[in-house]
Amino acid sequence: MVDLWKKLAGELIDIIEWLDDSNNTLVYRFERMNNEIKYGAKLTVREGQMAVFINEGQMADVFKPGMYTLTTQNLPILATLKGWKYGFESPFKAEVYFVSTRKFTDLKWGTPGPATMRDKEFGIVRATAFGIYAIRVKDPGIFIKDISGTEGRFTTDQIQENLRGKIGLRIKEVMPELGLSIIDLEAKVSTMGQMLRERISPDFETMGLELVEVQVQDVGLPEEVEKAIDKRGAIAAVGNLQAYTQYETASAIKDAATTPNSAAGAGMGLGAGFAMGGAMAGPMGGAMAAGAAGMTPGGGMGGAAMPPPLPSAVAFHVAINGQQAGPFDMTALQAHLTSGTLKRDSLVWKAGMAAWAQAGTVPELAALFANMPPPIPPAA
Repeated sequence: MVDLWKKLAGELIDIIEWLDDSNNTLVYRFERMNNEIKYGAKLTVREGQMAVFINEGQMADVFKPGMYTLTTQNLPILATLKGWKYGFESPFKAEVYFVSTRKFTDLKWGTPGPATMRDKEFGIVRATAFGIYAIRVKDPGIFIKDISGTEGRFTTDQIQENLRGKIGLRIKEVMPELGLSIIDLEAKVSTMGQMLRERISPDFETMGLELVEVQVQDVGLPEEVEKAIDKRGAIAAVGNLQAYTQYETASAIKDAATTPNSAAGAGMGLGAGFAMGGAMAGPMGGAMAAGAAGMTPGGGMGGAAMPPPLPSAVAFHVAINGQQAGPFDMTALQAHLTSGTLKRDSLVWKAGMAAWAQAGTVPELAALFANMPPPIPPAA
Protein backbone atom coordinates (compact mmCIF):
# COMPACT_ATOMS: atom_id res chain seq x y z
CA MET A 1 0.00 0.00 0.00
CA VAL A 2 2.80 2.42 0.89
CA ASP A 3 4.60 1.67 -2.36
CA LEU A 4 1.39 2.23 -4.32
CA TRP A 5 0.84 5.62 -2.64
CA LYS A 6 4.38 6.68 -3.42
CA LYS A 7 3.88 5.66 -7.04
CA LEU A 8 0.66 7.67 -7.34
CA ALA A 9 2.28 10.67 -5.62
CA GLY A 10 5.17 10.50 -8.04
CA GLU A 11 2.77 10.68 -10.96
CA LEU A 12 1.17 13.79 -9.49
CA ILE A 13 4.40 15.77 -9.09
CA ASP A 14 3.94 19.25 -10.58
CA ILE A 15 6.17 20.75 -13.24
CA ILE A 16 6.36 24.49 -12.85
CA GLU A 17 7.80 26.37 -15.84
CA TRP A 18 7.13 29.27 -18.22
CA LEU A 19 7.63 29.13 -21.95
CA ASP A 20 7.56 32.77 -23.08
CA ASP A 21 6.09 33.10 -26.57
CA SER A 22 5.77 36.89 -26.43
CA ASN A 23 8.25 39.69 -26.93
CA ASN A 24 6.95 42.14 -24.34
CA THR A 25 6.09 40.19 -21.16
CA LEU A 26 7.95 41.32 -18.05
CA VAL A 27 6.08 39.26 -15.41
CA TYR A 28 3.94 36.11 -15.77
CA ARG A 29 2.00 34.42 -12.97
CA PHE A 30 2.04 30.63 -13.12
CA GLU A 31 -1.59 29.54 -13.13
CA ARG A 32 -2.77 26.44 -11.23
CA MET A 33 -5.85 25.15 -9.43
CA ASN A 34 -6.14 26.93 -6.05
CA ASN A 35 -2.42 27.75 -6.22
CA GLU A 36 -1.63 24.31 -4.75
CA ILE A 37 1.88 23.02 -5.27
CA LYS A 38 2.75 19.37 -4.55
CA TYR A 39 5.64 18.35 -2.37
CA GLY A 40 8.66 17.59 -4.57
CA ALA A 41 7.36 19.61 -7.53
CA LYS A 42 9.87 20.32 -10.29
CA LEU A 43 10.66 23.98 -10.95
CA THR A 44 12.41 24.93 -14.18
CA VAL A 45 13.77 28.47 -14.52
CA ARG A 46 15.26 29.13 -17.93
CA GLU A 47 18.00 31.57 -18.90
CA GLY A 48 16.66 35.11 -18.97
CA GLN A 49 14.14 34.31 -16.21
CA MET A 50 13.80 34.36 -12.43
CA ALA A 51 11.02 32.80 -10.35
CA VAL A 52 9.54 34.48 -7.28
CA PHE A 53 7.34 32.71 -4.70
CA ILE A 54 4.69 34.85 -2.99
CA ASN A 55 2.86 33.68 0.14
CA GLU A 56 -0.25 35.59 1.20
CA GLY A 57 1.08 38.81 -0.31
CA GLN A 58 4.58 38.42 1.13
CA MET A 59 7.58 37.75 -1.09
CA ALA A 60 9.33 34.53 -0.18
CA ASP A 61 12.05 32.69 -2.11
CA VAL A 62 13.61 33.81 -5.42
CA PHE A 63 15.11 31.30 -7.85
CA LYS A 64 17.72 31.99 -10.52
CA PRO A 65 18.01 29.94 -13.76
CA GLY A 66 18.20 26.20 -13.07
CA MET A 67 16.14 23.09 -12.24
CA TYR A 68 14.90 22.58 -8.68
CA THR A 69 12.98 19.97 -6.68
CA LEU A 70 10.90 21.94 -4.21
CA THR A 71 11.56 20.84 -0.64
CA THR A 72 11.99 22.55 2.70
CA GLN A 73 15.73 22.89 2.01
CA ASN A 74 15.39 25.15 -1.05
CA LEU A 75 12.33 27.04 0.23
CA PRO A 76 13.75 28.39 3.52
CA ILE A 77 11.83 31.68 3.57
CA LEU A 78 8.53 30.05 2.59
CA ALA A 79 9.12 27.34 5.21
CA THR A 80 9.52 30.05 7.85
CA LEU A 81 6.39 31.90 6.70
CA LYS A 82 4.41 28.64 6.68
CA GLY A 83 5.78 27.51 10.03
CA TRP A 84 7.26 24.31 8.63
CA LYS A 85 9.62 23.49 11.46
CA TYR A 86 9.88 19.79 10.74
CA GLY A 87 9.42 19.71 6.96
CA PHE A 88 6.27 18.97 4.97
CA GLU A 89 4.91 16.35 2.62
CA SER A 90 1.50 17.75 1.70
CA PRO A 91 0.47 20.24 -1.01
CA PHE A 92 0.86 23.91 -0.11
CA LYS A 93 -0.47 27.15 -1.49
CA ALA A 94 1.82 29.81 -3.00
CA GLU A 95 1.86 32.07 -6.01
CA VAL A 96 4.73 31.69 -8.44
CA TYR A 97 5.70 34.63 -10.66
CA PHE A 98 8.17 34.29 -13.49
CA VAL A 99 10.09 37.48 -14.26
CA SER A 100 11.84 38.02 -17.58
CA THR A 101 15.34 39.41 -17.03
CA ARG A 102 16.30 39.74 -20.69
CA LYS A 103 16.86 43.09 -22.38
CA PHE A 104 13.85 44.82 -23.88
CA THR A 105 15.11 47.03 -26.71
CA ASP A 106 13.71 49.51 -29.23
CA LEU A 107 11.41 51.16 -26.70
CA LYS A 108 10.63 54.66 -27.94
CA TRP A 109 10.76 57.98 -26.12
CA GLY A 110 10.30 61.63 -27.07
CA THR A 111 10.00 65.05 -25.50
CA PRO A 112 6.39 65.73 -24.40
CA GLY A 113 6.87 69.31 -25.60
CA PRO A 114 9.64 71.60 -26.90
CA ALA A 115 12.58 72.41 -24.62
CA THR A 116 13.25 76.15 -24.34
CA MET A 117 16.91 77.07 -24.80
CA ARG A 118 19.03 80.22 -25.01
CA ASP A 119 21.09 80.21 -28.18
CA LYS A 120 23.95 82.64 -28.89
CA GLU A 121 23.04 82.89 -32.57
CA PHE A 122 19.24 82.64 -32.59
CA GLY A 123 18.27 83.87 -29.12
CA ILE A 124 15.56 81.95 -27.29
CA VAL A 125 14.55 78.88 -29.29
CA ARG A 126 12.64 75.65 -28.74
CA ALA A 127 13.84 72.19 -29.67
CA THR A 128 12.51 68.65 -29.47
CA ALA A 129 14.26 65.27 -29.36
CA PHE A 130 13.36 61.61 -29.67
CA GLY A 131 15.05 58.22 -29.64
CA ILE A 132 14.95 54.68 -28.24
CA TYR A 133 16.02 53.01 -24.99
CA ALA A 134 16.52 49.52 -23.54
CA ILE A 135 15.67 48.13 -20.09
CA ARG A 136 15.72 44.90 -18.11
CA VAL A 137 14.46 43.83 -14.69
CA LYS A 138 17.32 44.08 -12.20
CA ASP A 139 15.50 43.30 -8.91
CA PRO A 140 12.42 41.05 -9.43
CA GLY A 141 11.29 41.49 -5.82
CA ILE A 142 11.15 45.29 -6.02
CA PHE A 143 9.56 45.22 -9.46
CA ILE A 144 6.75 42.86 -8.40
CA LYS A 145 6.18 44.63 -5.10
CA ASP A 146 6.13 48.21 -6.41
CA ILE A 147 5.17 47.93 -10.09
CA SER A 148 3.49 44.78 -11.40
CA GLY A 149 1.74 43.71 -8.18
CA THR A 150 -0.58 40.73 -8.58
CA GLU A 151 -1.15 41.17 -12.32
CA GLY A 152 -1.34 37.79 -14.04
CA ARG A 153 0.67 39.18 -16.96
CA PHE A 154 2.53 42.47 -16.95
CA THR A 155 3.98 43.82 -20.22
CA THR A 156 6.21 46.66 -21.34
CA ASP A 157 3.13 48.40 -22.78
CA GLN A 158 1.85 48.96 -19.23
CA ILE A 159 4.95 50.83 -18.10
CA GLN A 160 6.29 52.50 -21.25
CA GLU A 161 4.29 55.69 -20.80
CA ASN A 162 5.83 56.22 -17.37
CA LEU A 163 9.39 55.48 -18.51
CA ARG A 164 9.02 57.54 -21.69
CA GLY A 165 7.88 60.50 -19.59
CA LYS A 166 10.91 60.24 -17.30
CA ILE A 167 13.34 60.34 -20.23
CA GLY A 168 11.43 63.04 -22.11
CA LEU A 169 11.47 65.38 -19.12
CA ARG A 170 15.15 64.88 -18.33
CA ILE A 171 16.27 65.54 -21.91
CA LYS A 172 14.79 69.01 -21.50
CA GLU A 173 17.32 69.53 -18.70
CA VAL A 174 20.27 67.96 -20.51
CA MET A 175 20.09 69.89 -23.80
CA PRO A 176 20.54 73.37 -22.24
CA GLU A 177 23.28 72.07 -19.92
CA LEU A 178 25.47 71.14 -22.89
CA GLY A 179 25.93 74.85 -23.63
CA LEU A 180 25.99 74.26 -27.39
CA SER A 181 24.43 76.18 -30.25
CA ILE A 182 21.19 74.52 -31.27
CA ILE A 183 22.58 73.69 -34.70
CA ASP A 184 25.47 71.78 -33.03
CA LEU A 185 23.25 69.56 -30.87
CA GLU A 186 22.86 66.85 -33.51
CA ALA A 187 26.63 66.30 -33.43
CA LYS A 188 26.39 65.47 -29.71
CA VAL A 189 23.55 62.92 -29.70
CA SER A 190 25.85 60.22 -28.26
CA THR A 191 26.89 62.53 -25.42
CA MET A 192 23.26 63.40 -24.71
CA GLY A 193 22.34 59.72 -24.60
CA GLN A 194 25.09 58.96 -22.08
CA MET A 195 24.15 61.94 -19.92
CA LEU A 196 20.51 60.87 -19.95
CA ARG A 197 21.36 57.32 -18.87
CA GLU A 198 23.53 58.53 -15.99
CA ARG A 199 20.92 61.07 -14.91
CA ILE A 200 17.90 58.73 -14.98
CA SER A 201 19.37 55.36 -13.96
CA PRO A 202 18.72 55.93 -10.22
CA ASP A 203 15.02 56.55 -10.93
CA PHE A 204 14.79 53.26 -12.83
CA GLU A 205 16.60 51.34 -10.09
CA THR A 206 14.01 52.38 -7.52
CA MET A 207 11.51 50.50 -9.71
CA GLY A 208 13.69 47.38 -9.86
CA LEU A 209 14.79 48.16 -13.44
CA GLU A 210 18.13 48.73 -15.12
CA LEU A 211 18.30 51.38 -17.83
CA VAL A 212 20.66 49.58 -20.19
CA GLU A 213 20.92 52.17 -22.97
CA VAL A 214 19.51 55.49 -24.17
CA GLN A 215 19.86 56.65 -27.77
CA VAL A 216 19.08 60.17 -28.96
CA GLN A 217 18.27 59.63 -32.63
CA ASP A 218 17.34 63.14 -33.71
CA VAL A 219 16.95 66.72 -32.51
CA GLY A 220 14.05 68.68 -33.98
CA LEU A 221 14.78 72.32 -34.77
CA PRO A 222 12.14 75.07 -34.93
CA GLU A 223 10.89 75.91 -38.40
CA GLU A 224 12.28 79.44 -38.22
CA VAL A 225 15.74 78.14 -37.32
CA GLU A 226 15.68 75.68 -40.21
CA LYS A 227 14.76 78.52 -42.58
CA ALA A 228 17.57 80.66 -41.19
CA ILE A 229 20.04 77.82 -41.74
CA ASP A 230 18.81 77.42 -45.33
CA LYS A 231 19.23 81.16 -45.98
CA ARG A 232 22.75 81.18 -44.56
CA GLY A 233 23.61 78.26 -46.79
CA ALA A 234 22.16 80.13 -49.77
CA ILE A 235 24.24 83.23 -48.97
CA ALA A 236 27.38 81.12 -48.72
CA ALA A 237 26.53 79.42 -52.02
CA VAL A 238 25.89 82.62 -54.03
CA GLY A 239 28.72 84.53 -52.42
CA ASN A 240 27.33 88.05 -51.94
CA LEU A 241 24.25 89.98 -50.90
CA GLN A 242 23.29 91.09 -54.40
CA ALA A 243 23.26 87.50 -55.68
CA TYR A 244 21.37 86.44 -52.56
CA THR A 245 18.71 89.10 -53.31
CA GLN A 246 18.30 87.62 -56.77
CA TYR A 247 18.04 84.15 -55.17
CA GLU A 248 15.31 85.32 -52.79
CA THR A 249 13.41 87.01 -55.61
CA ALA A 250 13.56 83.91 -57.80
CA SER A 251 12.29 81.85 -54.86
CA ALA A 252 9.38 84.24 -54.39
CA ILE A 253 8.44 83.94 -58.08
CA LYS A 254 8.59 80.15 -57.86
CA ASP A 255 6.38 80.11 -54.76
CA ALA A 256 3.86 82.41 -56.41
CA ALA A 257 3.82 80.26 -59.52
CA THR A 258 2.80 77.22 -57.49
CA THR A 259 -0.54 78.89 -56.72
CA PRO A 260 -2.34 78.94 -60.10
CA ASN A 261 -5.24 81.33 -60.79
CA SER A 262 -4.33 83.34 -57.71
CA ALA A 263 -4.48 87.11 -57.91
CA ALA A 264 -2.18 87.34 -54.89
CA GLY A 265 0.25 84.95 -56.55
CA ALA A 266 0.17 86.92 -59.79
CA GLY A 267 0.71 90.17 -57.93
CA MET A 268 3.56 88.67 -55.94
CA GLY A 269 5.16 87.32 -59.08
CA LEU A 270 4.85 90.71 -60.82
CA GLY A 271 6.28 92.52 -57.81
CA ALA A 272 9.06 89.98 -57.48
CA GLY A 273 9.80 90.40 -61.19
CA PHE A 274 10.23 94.16 -60.72
CA ALA A 275 12.41 93.48 -57.69
CA MET A 276 14.56 91.09 -59.69
CA GLY A 277 14.84 93.63 -62.45
CA GLY A 278 16.02 96.20 -59.93
CA ALA A 279 18.47 93.76 -58.38
CA MET A 280 19.88 92.77 -61.76
CA ALA A 281 20.04 96.39 -62.89
CA GLY A 282 22.64 97.14 -60.23
CA PRO A 283 25.71 95.86 -62.07
CA MET A 284 24.32 97.14 -65.41
CA GLY A 285 23.26 100.57 -64.19
CA GLY A 286 26.65 102.18 -64.62
CA ALA A 287 27.07 101.03 -68.19
CA MET A 288 23.51 102.03 -69.12
CA ALA A 289 23.95 105.48 -67.61
CA ALA A 290 27.19 105.97 -69.44
CA GLY A 291 25.55 104.96 -72.71
CA ALA A 292 22.71 107.38 -72.12
CA ALA A 293 25.11 110.20 -71.35
CA GLY A 294 26.98 109.63 -74.60
CA MET A 295 23.91 109.59 -76.84
CA THR A 296 23.58 112.54 -79.22
CA PRO A 297 20.30 114.45 -79.74
CA GLY A 298 19.99 112.84 -83.17
CA GLY A 299 20.10 109.39 -81.69
CA GLY A 300 23.73 108.64 -82.56
CA MET A 301 26.32 107.57 -80.07
CA GLY A 302 28.90 110.07 -78.95
CA GLY A 303 32.57 109.44 -78.49
CA ALA A 304 32.08 108.18 -74.91
CA ALA A 305 30.00 105.20 -76.02
CA MET A 306 31.84 101.86 -76.07
CA PRO A 307 30.85 99.03 -78.47
CA PRO A 308 30.23 95.58 -76.99
CA PRO A 309 33.06 93.03 -77.22
CA LEU A 310 33.35 90.91 -80.37
CA PRO A 311 31.90 87.43 -80.07
CA SER A 312 34.45 84.65 -79.85
CA ALA A 313 34.85 82.53 -82.99
CA VAL A 314 33.42 79.02 -83.03
CA ALA A 315 36.13 76.35 -83.35
CA PHE A 316 35.70 72.62 -83.97
CA HIS A 317 38.01 69.62 -83.67
CA VAL A 318 37.83 67.21 -86.63
CA ALA A 319 38.64 63.50 -86.78
CA ILE A 320 40.95 63.11 -89.83
CA ASN A 321 42.27 59.64 -90.68
CA GLY A 322 41.41 58.44 -87.17
CA GLN A 323 43.35 61.28 -85.52
CA GLN A 324 42.07 64.35 -83.69
CA ALA A 325 42.95 67.63 -85.47
CA GLY A 326 42.16 71.25 -84.71
CA PRO A 327 40.51 73.21 -83.43
CA PHE A 328 39.60 74.96 -86.71
CA ASP A 329 37.53 78.10 -87.23
CA MET A 330 34.98 78.38 -90.04
CA THR A 331 37.56 79.54 -92.63
CA ALA A 332 39.81 76.55 -91.93
CA LEU A 333 36.83 74.19 -91.93
CA GLN A 334 35.83 75.52 -95.40
CA ALA A 335 39.33 74.73 -96.65
CA HIS A 336 39.07 71.16 -95.28
CA LEU A 337 35.70 70.81 -96.97
CA THR A 338 37.19 71.89 -100.30
CA SER A 339 40.14 69.51 -99.94
CA GLY A 340 37.82 66.63 -99.03
CA THR A 341 39.20 66.03 -95.53
CA LEU A 342 35.89 67.28 -94.05
CA LYS A 343 32.70 65.53 -95.13
CA ARG A 344 29.13 65.31 -93.89
CA ASP A 345 29.88 62.11 -92.00
CA SER A 346 33.17 63.37 -90.53
CA LEU A 347 33.18 63.39 -86.73
CA VAL A 348 33.50 66.84 -85.12
CA TRP A 349 33.48 68.19 -81.57
CA LYS A 350 33.61 71.58 -79.82
CA ALA A 351 33.59 72.71 -76.21
CA GLY A 352 30.14 72.21 -74.72
CA MET A 353 29.22 69.15 -76.79
CA ALA A 354 28.57 65.94 -74.85
CA ALA A 355 30.14 63.70 -77.53
CA TRP A 356 31.53 63.65 -81.08
CA ALA A 357 28.90 64.04 -83.82
CA GLN A 358 28.75 63.87 -87.61
CA ALA A 359 29.44 67.28 -89.14
CA GLY A 360 26.27 67.19 -91.23
CA THR A 361 24.12 67.00 -88.04
CA VAL A 362 25.67 70.04 -86.30
CA PRO A 363 23.56 73.21 -86.83
CA GLU A 364 26.56 75.58 -86.79
CA LEU A 365 28.10 73.72 -89.74
CA ALA A 366 24.95 73.54 -91.84
CA ALA A 367 26.02 76.55 -93.95
CA LEU A 368 29.22 74.75 -95.03
CA PHE A 369 27.23 71.96 -96.63
CA ALA A 370 24.44 74.16 -98.06
CA ASN A 371 25.89 74.16 -101.62
CA MET A 372 27.35 70.69 -101.43
CA PRO A 373 25.29 67.92 -103.06
CA PRO A 374 24.37 64.92 -100.92
CA PRO A 375 26.06 61.53 -101.57
CA ILE A 376 24.99 59.71 -104.74
CA PRO A 377 22.58 56.94 -103.83
CA PRO A 378 23.71 53.40 -104.69
CA ALA A 379 22.56 51.95 -108.04
CA ALA A 380 19.33 49.98 -107.94
